[in-house]
Amino acid sequence: MSALCRRGYVRGAHAQRLKRGESRHCAAPAAGDIPAPVSDAPKDDDDVRRIVSDNGIEFLFAQFVDMHGKPSAKLVPAHHLDDLLADGAGFAGFAAGDLGQGPDSPDMIAMPDPATLTILPWRPTVARLACDVTVEGEPWPYCPRTILRRALARAAEQGYELKIGAELEYFLLRRADDGSLVLADPLDTLEQPCYDMRALTRNLDFVSEVSHAITGLGWDNYATDHEDANGQFEQNFEFSDALTTCDRAIFFRYMVESLAQQRGLIATFMPKPFSHLTGNGCHFHVSLWRDGVNVFARAPSEDPRGLGLSELGYNFIGGLKAHAKAYIALTAPTVNSYKRLVVGAPTSGATWAPVYISYGYNNRTQMLRVPAPGRIEDRTVDGSCNPYLAATALLTAGLDGIERGLDAGDPNAANLYTLDAAQREAAGIELLPGNLLDATRELERSDVLRAGLGTTADGDYLDYFVQVKRREVQSAHEQVTQWELDRYLQLY
Repeated sequence: MSALCRRGYVRGAHAQRLKRGESRHCAAPAAGDIPAPVSDAPKDDDDVRRIVSDNGIEFLFAQFVDMHGKPSAKLVPAHHLDDLLADGAGFAGFAAGDLGQGPDSPDMIAMPDPATLTILPWRPTVARLACDVTVEGEPWPYCPRTILRRALARAAEQGYELKIGAELEYFLLRRADDGSLVLADPLDTLEQPCYDMRALTRNLDFVSEVSHAITGLGWDNYATDHEDANGQFEQNFEFSDALTTCDRAIFFRYMVESLAQQRGLIATFMPKPFSHLTGNGCHFHVSLWRDGVNVFARAPSEDPRGLGLSELGYNFIGGLKAHAKAYIALTAPTVNSYKRLVVGAPTSGATWAPVYISYGYNNRTQMLRVPAPGRIEDRTVDGSCNPYLAATALLTAGLDGIERGLDAGDPNAANLYTLDAAQREAAGIELLPGNLLDATRELERSDVLRAGLGTTADGDYLDYFVQVKRREVQSAHEQVTQWELDRYLQLY
């Protein structure tokens, strides 16, 4: 919910550095055994070998993700680093998750990307390498990282580079003696706990450990806050190119969960773990760049709408609005996601997850917010997203808006929570799908997203995604919930 990536978009000297395409490097914090950040990402295998040797790395995770963003890995001893870099790590893909393989399929090979070498801050003798999945020597079209890579390559052919900042919210919980989930902090009971300094102080040991880890990785944690719900936190790091941000989002979720488990706690990015509390978002802040210049940016005084976006930026918004009903299946990809997305006044502060297909200035009741010149925040993205697929969806939809010159319409300044259905209809504001099944139906009809997600040997990836998600819907539908028992057991 915070103003993410302000450092990436501020005016002044730093903004000029970013405009020229320069990066900012942060000094390592003096924090226990946290290693100093690698000043530059490794460029090749030789850099990886040097860093592994210089830092005394003993083991490396060869890590990839499935459709759901679940990280899977093999732990490879450092004395087999050359084998890993040359030949990758082999996996039975059917056992790893939804990656388009059966028990009769040939091995998947996870090929490391040298630029992703990440030393675990809490285990400095272990490092992670994010991998692209290949099968029989060819890129595997079911690999989410490969899908995003291909989308980024298509954008590069048009001269564009996508940059993203991600706001990942999480709950810090523990198991009670009876097995139920309760907040890790039993004193976090305020009716309006957002930004509560006392709750942040009580959890300072944990969040400061995460903060030191983020900055120690070279990502620069610039803010930590207690979020809108009891037990909920957000810790921000600087934006980067889309692939790097998605790699970091996967690692961040893994890292926060690992650090929580060391303390006997549970960290969850689940969109809506509690019905009465605000859910977990993963808002994406997006911009397109060309030759080191943000092509969305324009001085507000030169923008007839006053938001500080170029015409390309408004066309991008036009594409997002046109395809929102379909791409929501990728940015809010679980049954639980749609319990975070609700119409009307929320029961907990604010949902911060509007379902209205609209955009506006610094107005959090809009699906798309323009919090500062040169960037667009999409608030549909939640904590369960596969960031690679979510980024592919937004890029594909936005570029279609640019290619077709789609009109974004006028920005909306209203508090959309207070408008009734008739007022929204009169304003031409449509709603997002209300559940995952309806979202997959919209996605299935989208030729633009179908092309953007690519094809496999068995057909379009979009159809595979829809098939998997409809099984998820069916599985949820078959469950008898406590709400049903409470309502119906003795009603009839």
